[in-house]
This record gives sequence, structure tokens and C-alpha cells, in this order.
Amino acid sequence: MVRHSSKSFPPLKNDLIIRAAFGEVVERVPVWIMRQAGRYLPEFREVMSKHDFFTICQTPELACEVTLQPIRRFEFDAAIIFSDILVIPQALGMEVQMKSGVGPVFPDPLVTPKDLEKLDVDVDVKKRLSYVFEAINLTRHSLEGKVPLIGFSGAPYTLMGYMIEGGGSKTMSKAKKWLYTQKEASHKLLKLLTKVIIAYLIEQVAAGAQLLQVFESSAEYLGPTLFEEYSLPYLEEIAAGVKQGITQRGLGDVPMIVFAKGAYHSISKISYLGYNVVGLDWTVDPNIARDFVHISVQGNLDPCALYAPKEELIAKTTEMVRQFGVRNYIANLGHGIYPDMDPEHVRVFVDTVHSVSEELMKKGDPYSQLYT
Repeated sequence: MVRHSSKSFPPLKNDLIIRAAFGEVVERVPVWIMRQAGRYLPEFREVMSKHDFFTICQTPELACEVTLQPIRRFEFDAAIIFSDILVIPQALGMEVQMKSGVGPVFPDPLVTPKDLEKLDVDVDVKKRLSYVFEAINLTRHSLEGKVPLIGFSGAPYTLMGYMIEGGGSKTMSKAKKWLYTQKEASHKLLKLLTKVIIAYLIEQVAAGAQLLQVFESSAEYLGPTLFEEYSLPYLEEIAAGVKQGITQRGLGDVPMIVFAKGAYHSISKISYLGYNVVGLDWTVDPNIARDFVHISVQGNLDPCALYAPKEELIAKTTEMVRQFGVRNYIANLGHGIYPDMDPEHVRVFVDTVHSVSEELMKKGDPYSQLYT
């Protein structure tokens, strides 16, 4: 199977996460964490003291540098390009500001369906988001094959939520109001976002991304019915569209991960959408996940568990790996790491995943017979 068609990149030395995503046998469980390039690292805070958030995103050399920082410090099995899901609304013509202590803010959010007219529906993704693709290409070379590089995008409903709410929200009530009162406009926006996301992810692969993750981080605000109407079909369309696009362009077979936070009620359906891996948040019981998901899984330690004393963190990480087993599994947190986390606790987490899974491999994986 061709993993990536480009011959210009350095040969990959650690393909554990790619093999795990495809359901192949691995020597140990691969591990990375969401937001692994972030404010918990002093070296990242140093860069942030000199440049604002979106300047880092939009400057390939800076995005590359902060992507590499956690790879230099820890034995992660993948890097994830430093960027933000909100570059897509920006590409569509919306202004997004990153305010300290607040997060992303849209000064002019979508309020009524008429506001959709303000969006650049014919956006040239390759041109408008060229800085992301340049950062991916630079980072892929700079990694020198040490680990694979993950590209990503926000999912349609999650992006829709930010675009209507004007930023983060504890209820997403404005965005959900659209689902009940502006159904046609909601689907129109979701279809536009889906089209742009597909083009965006294909270009990431063309630039050098070796895995892709789609973040439906706001799925938790949708119950089963709304999730099935306003999220599932678009997630499925993205998986099919990206895989068709990279095949047509001769870019090989790139595994895709879908992370729908809070959609525990639909993990079985999610596993049939065409992705290779289902990401799980920390509320999902590993045993239930193994019963309902027929493909590889990723997750799902509670991010707050990293606050625990090291002995307790080791115990919780060990329990997680034992419950999931070492086949068809990528270790991660159940959401992104928090900015006040002690980096040494990240090291404990990563090292424990590796050591425990290697020991399980020697003894025989309890899940090996379920996925052959």
C-alpha cells in the first residue's frame, strides 16, 4: 500500500501511528496529545511573547518551530502542524481576533441568513491558505522523518458555531437556534464549509501531511437527533471527498481520524463514516468503545488527570492502555492539554504509554483476536 507518493521528503523512521490507524500490528502503542504545541511549554510561551497567535499561524517558519518544540522535548509518535481551525472562516472573509484571556472573537458574526452573502463562496483555498501548506511542507522536511506529521481541520458544525456565536460559547444557543429556525440556511452554510474543508485537507496532504484529523469539538452541544442531521452527513462527505481527492491526485492512502467530542451516543455510527480512527473524549468507557467501534480508536485520558501526582498518573495511564489493549489503538488525551500543565507530567504520560504497551505486547494483547 502506498502511504505517500512524494519521494522528496526524508524517509519516515517511525510509522507506528500510521500502522495503528490502518489496524496493523505495532511494537508499542503510539501516542501524541491534542494541543501538544501549546502554552504549557515555556519555549512556546517565549515565541508567543514576541508574536501574536495568528502571526505564528500565518508565518511558516514560526508555525514550523512551535510544531517541532514538543517533538524535541518528548518521545511523541507524531507531530501536528501548528494552526487553528478558524483559518477557514478567515479564508471565507470573516475577521477573527485572538484575545488574551478570552479566546477567538468574531467582531462581525453571522446573525441572519442574509449574512451568508458576505462569505467568499468561491474562495481559492490553495491561495488563501497557502501559509498553512507552506508550513506543512517546511515542517515535514524539518522533522527529517523522525515522526509523521498530522494535518487537521475543524468540522462543519463546529466552525458554524463559532461563526454564529462570535466566539466560544457554553451553550451554542445562537448556532442551535439556526438549526431549529433556519434549517435551509444552516444546511447551506454546512455544505459550503464541507466543500472548503475537503479542498483544504486535500491540499494539506499534497503539502506533506501524513495523517488528517477532523475536529467536531462542538458535537457535545448536539443531541443524537441534531447530530445525525447536522453533523454526521457532512463528516461522511468529508471522509469520502478527501479520500477520493487524494486518490485522484496520486497522493497515496492517508489515514483519517474523526474526533466528535461528546458524541458518545453515536460512536458506532461514527465508525462507519469512512474514517480510519475514531477519537474518543474522556467520558467514553474504553470497554464500551471497543464493543461499539469496529475500527481503530484514539484517546482518551482525562486531560485533568495530568494534574495528578506522578504515581497516580502512571496508574491511570496504565489502566487506560490495559483497557484499550495495544491493537488498533492510538493513545491520547480525551481533549486538548491545558495551558497550566507541568511538562514533566506529559513526559510521564508518554513514557508510561510506551512502557506499558511494550510489556503488554510481550504478554499478548487481550484484544488481538478481536481485530484480525
